[in-house]
Amino acid sequence: MKTERQATTHRATSETDITVTLDLDGSGKANIDTGIGFFDHMLTALSKHSLIDLSVKVQGDLHIDGHHTVEDTGIAIGQTLRQALGDKRGVRRFGHALVPLDEALCEAVVDLSGRPFLAFDATFDRDRIGEMDTELVEEFFRAFAMSGLLTLHLTQKAGKNCHHIAEAGFKALARALRMAVEADPRAQDAIPSTKGKL
Repeated sequence: MKTERQATTHRATSETDITVTLDLDGSGKANIDTGIGFFDHMLTALSKHSLIDLSVKVQGDLHIDGHHTVEDTGIAIGQTLRQALGDKRGVRRFGHALVPLDEALCEAVVDLSGRPFLAFDATFDRDRIGEMDTELVEEFFRAFAMSGLLTLHLTQKAGKNCHHIAEAGFKALARALRMAVEADPRAQDAIPSTKGKL
């Protein structure tokens, strides 16, 4: 299994300028600055509970709205994850987690399949959490899954408080990712697929 599972991505468009660095074998250290406070909070939770060290620096067109910043950050983090994983030798590949936050309960299931797909089932009864549009929660997960070439099922099982639902979702993804990217001691250096490639 690859020992240095780290990567850095710089993604610049006319709408955003983003630099992401991550270390799959970190301790959950986060350095996040997207310009959207609640989004920073979610990405910090993602780092903390996945034990993936994550640095994200974004300059986005927030004078328009948060859409480009959130979606493009999802793309950049997905690209960086994909680079850090390499050919995925020796990883567990699958991960799942069911995470509560008070009355909210969210489930995330991840497959580092190489086939991007998002199934998202969560409901928010207000338009914003802090400075972030609630519809952008799904946009982040979609951009991350598509760019990271992974399958992600994220399901809200319970909850009314929008902050709690979103945070439980990010934490569930974090715990599922932690499991999926871990080294599997029984797999040694094998690629976890009958095809021999992911």
